Amino acid sequence: MGITVGFDLDMTLIDSRPGMLVAMNRLGEESGLPLDGVHFAANLGPPLDDSLRGYGAPEERIPELITRFRGFYPDVVVPVTLALPGAAAALRAVRQAGGRTLVVTGKYGPNAQLHVDALGLEVDELVGEQWSTGKAVSLLEHGAVAYVGDHRGDIRGAKAAGALAVGVTTGPCSRAELEAEGADVVFDSLEEFPDWFASVPPASPPPRSMEALRARSSSYGELRGPAR
Repeated sequence: MGITVGFDLDMTLIDSRPGMLVAMNRLGEESGLPLDGVHFAANLGPPLDDSLRGYGAPEERIPELITRFRGFYPDVVVPVTLALPGAAAALRAVRQAGGRTLVVTGKYGPNAQLHVDALGLEVDELVGEQWSTGKAVSLLEHGAVAYVGDHRGDIRGAKAAGALAVGVTTGPCSRAELEAEGADVVFDSLEEFPDWFASVPPASPPPRSMEALRARSSSYGELRGPAR
């Protein structure tokens, strides 16, 4: 039986920033609230309700704001979202090795699935509305031995699940921030993932696979030289 590898969605597999900027500004215009699309798009990761609170949205209005945002999301965000470099190849590497791919994201599940379908990403399972250590629930349920993400919250989620924490610097967090959170390995982009993953024995049971992943992570860091 192959291993399961989990991936975050926004700024790990996909670049949804252009649409997110427009969507948040549109929500601000409709609601009359000072919502900041530029800041929101540059700091994707936390749940939408947390972001709205950060912009001063009244607590009693948050449910209606979320409903409205989710409603126009398919037409505003999905069509202008692109897969990040290496995303398709990273997913393919896991599946070609006999493994399974799992997306665990803080995004609303149905909208997350629209992205996966629109971009033709090879994802076996998708779970939405999980953030930071809350992602450990699905990672454990699906037996994921590794989780790949761009945010400190993703690293915390991987650690909480006892999975290998793989960081990628395509999102708002720097290499130093991801490493400080405890990332076992950090990539500049997912284009580096297939070569790193190639030496992992795909048919190993999870404990043995985890050891192989950790050993590979250590040697990979030594081979690629000083962090940038």
